[in-house]
This record gives sequence, C-alpha cells and structure tokens, in this order.
Amino acid sequence: MTQRRSVLQGLALSPLVMAPALSRAVAKDAGKLTISDMDVVHVLVSKRANGNGNWTLPRLKTATGLTGLGDASQSLNDDQTLVFLKRYIDMLRGRSAFDVEWFRRAVAPICAQNGGDYGRTPAAVAASAVEQCMWDIQGKALGVPCYELFGGRIHDHVRVYANINRSTNDRTPAGFAANARRAVDAGFNAIKLAPFDSMPHGLTDRTEIRKFMDSGIAAAEAVREVIGSERDLLVDAHSHFGLQDGLTLAKRFEPLKLYWLEEVTPRDPVANLAAINKAATMHTAGGEGIHGVKGFYPYVKAEAVDVIMPDVKVAGGMLELKKIAALAEGAGLTCSPHGPASPIGNAAAAHVMATVPNFEIFEFAFGEVPWRSEFVDPPEQVSNSLLQLPDRPGLGYTVNEKVAAKYAI
Repeated sequence: MTQRRSVLQGLALSPLVMAPALSRAVAKDAGKLTISDMDVVHVLVSKRANGNGNWTLPRLKTATGLTGLGDASQSLNDDQTLVFLKRYIDMLRGRSAFDVEWFRRAVAPICAQNGGDYGRTPAAVAASAVEQCMWDIQGKALGVPCYELFGGRIHDHVRVYANINRSTNDRTPAGFAANARRAVDAGFNAIKLAPFDSMPHGLTDRTEIRKFMDSGIAAAEAVREVIGSERDLLVDAHSHFGLQDGLTLAKRFEPLKLYWLEEVTPRDPVANLAAINKAATMHTAGGEGIHGVKGFYPYVKAEAVDVIMPDVKVAGGMLELKKIAALAEGAGLTCSPHGPASPIGNAAAAHVMATVPNFEIFEFAFGEVPWRSEFVDPPEQVSNSLLQLPDRPGLGYTVNEKVAAKYAI
C-alpha cells in the first residue's frame, strides 16, 4: 500500500509533457493566433426543465479568422455557463491560442470558488470547453489532428457503448428493452441504462426502496434478454443508494454479468463506494462529476472504483483528461470517459483517449435526436460500436450551420 501511495503522489505532482515543441516557423506565427472573440452555438436537444442535454458550444476566434470549437453542455445551468464563457473570453482576448497552461492557471481559482473539485458547475464546464477550443485551434494551426498533440494515437478506433437512458421515454422494462433493441439494430455491442432515475434521492422508506430496486433490476433483466449474452450490459445507479442497499444491489445484479455497475452511492463518503467496489463481483465505475487531478486523487487513492469516468466537459478539458488518465494508469485502473455529449464533446474526449494506454470504452448518447450525425461536417460516424475520428486538423469537425440554425435556442 505504501508503494501504491508513492506512485499516486508522484503522478499527481509530476508535470506531464503532452504536446511536442512547436517548430520555429509556428512559433514565429503564434502571435497571429491571438484570440479575439467568441460566439456560441446553442441548440435544443432536450426539453427537460434544467436544459440538461442541450448543446452549448463555444467557438473561439483568432485575429486571422481561425476558429476552435468546444463543448460546454450539461452544466445544469446553461445561462450561468454563458456568463462564465463571456468572463473567460474577456480574460483571453489578445493572448495566444497556445496559452493553455496560462488559461488553466488563470481560471483555477474561479472554478475553486464556484464548486471546487465538484466539476459539474457552470464555471468548470465553461473553462473545460474553452480549453477544448484552444486545442482545436492549435491542431488547425499545425495542420494535425488533436491526437497528435497528445502523444499520437495508439488506438485506431474508439469503442463506444450506447447510453439509451435519455432516449428512453417509456421507463418500463418493456420500454428499455425496445430502445435497447434499436441500439443493437444500429450496430452497438454495449448498452447502458440508468433504470433507477425515478427513485428520489435520500429515500429512507424500506418498502419504497425495495420497490424501486426491483423495478430497476427488472428493466436491466429485460435489456439483457434483448441484447443477449454476447453483448455488454452496463448499469448506472446515479448515486441513488446508500451503502447497505448498494451492497444488496451489487449482489442482486450478479446473475446479469454486468460489464460494470456505475455510481451506486454518492461520491462522499468515498469509503462507501470503496466498500461496494471491494465486495462487488463485477467492475465498478464512476467519477463523472469530479474536476481535475486534484479531485480524482482521493477517489483513486481510496480505490473507489475499478474504472474512472472523467468527463472532458467537467474535468478541466483535454489536457486535464490526459493527466487524470495517467493518474489512473499508475494505479492500475482503466479510463472510460463519461460523455453523453454533442459530437464536439465526444470528439474532444476521443482524441485524447486515442492516445491513452489504459483507455477502455467511451459513452455515446444514443437516439436523443435524429439529426445528431448531420450536426457536424463531416457527419459523425459510428459503426459496429466504433467511433471513427476524422483525420482532419484539430478536432476534425465544423458545425453544419443549417442544422444549427434550425434547432437554435
């Protein structure tokens, strides 16, 4: 354990060199890549009251007209996210698009004051998105895909699972099963659902807890029957349970041979997740709401899960995602980013994961809108549960303005 702690501390403190040195020619022209402005592409995806699911995509502009995209979606408060985006562009005007570390340090106290290491806040999500924009610009300036800036790709394809949760309106076992069938027909070989979302957080009535647990397990059973034993089944509990019920849940899921069981209890106290992880026969996963290496360090140290799930929109951006993955690698864990996001957010995370040795699988929001793939140019391509990354410079996508205008908020 002492040796493990030393490895974790070393990884958390040691600087990681993620990008090659700029050539002299590029360095000479870097001054032309000063950031001048920003606009935001904001489209309606979900009619939920909190807007969770809508896409908020900042687009940084440089003095020469080069632009970069990022994903600032799903902070739970789009209006506040827009406020922080404006604040950040005011800080960045006149600076180079290569000043990623400067930007990260400049916004760190703002993020700390507005949510700390819980990253699903407007301040952190906006900062993560702007950082993505900067990498997109850098890739375009250098004429290379972003994965080349993070060490070069070692995975030719990025495996994804279909998260059917948000597109399942019929929350009965039959409804989940029907949507799972659509995902299988679309070529996905791994399916995730969150069948306990109707359960109130903090519920204490034992009869009610048992009722919701039975219903959720029945939904997972129905999905397993549809997808068969050869495909992977993932279940997200969205932190609805306490320790003892979480232990019971993990035991009851054993016959379904889950690929993983995700976020059974709230993050704090982390000892509860660690206890469930130790007892569970399947892998456990989580961490979607954590910001930065600093936030992930105690989570990893406590052995809370087998698979960490940083979200590029929440964790601090692409460079922070790479650092978090390296922290997990040193601890013997795999990295499978959370990402029910737009094609831009998925691309940002996928470019990093293509370079990560301990990458496992990645999230894909299935069936939310029929125009998803056409929202970007070239169209997003997923085939046989594999996301195809464009080999064009930067993130590889531009926004299809006609589609964006049609669904603009």
